[in-house]
Amino acid sequence: MENLLENNILGTIGTQSYLCTISWRNGTLIMDEPESIGGNDLGPDPYSTLLASLAGCTLSTLRMYINRKGWEIPEISVTLNMSQNLESELETVISRTITFSSAISEEQKERLLLIAEKCPVSKILKNKITINTQL
Repeated sequence: MENLLENNILGTIGTQSYLCTISWRNGTLIMDEPESIGGNDLGPDPYSTLLASLAGCTLSTLRMYINRKGWEIPEISVTLNMSQNLESELETVISRTITFSSAISEEQKERLLLIAEKCPVSKILKNKITINTQL
């Protein structure tokens, strides 16, 4: 199986609780936890970063489709949050709301909803994920 990324993502943490530096092919991102749980809120927390990945993928996928169709939709927004049901088996529910800066038809709405569901990160999150960890 071939990797999806050209280079590995590298995460490091020093002695400061929660403050992580995440490096990718072309830059770095700081992740932290909110002050309410002991972080300094210097960057997004892991949950926010996960949802940001879904937001970026959803928006890019919709923009590519809208451009290909030649539709006049100048701006797309997506709002996300998630909740967890910890009873019996862990279930995570992600809420995603997509809005457009201009009116769209019912036909466009139905099609764009299907396209959003097909963004690569949506597909990853909805299917089986195996995490192979080694020391």
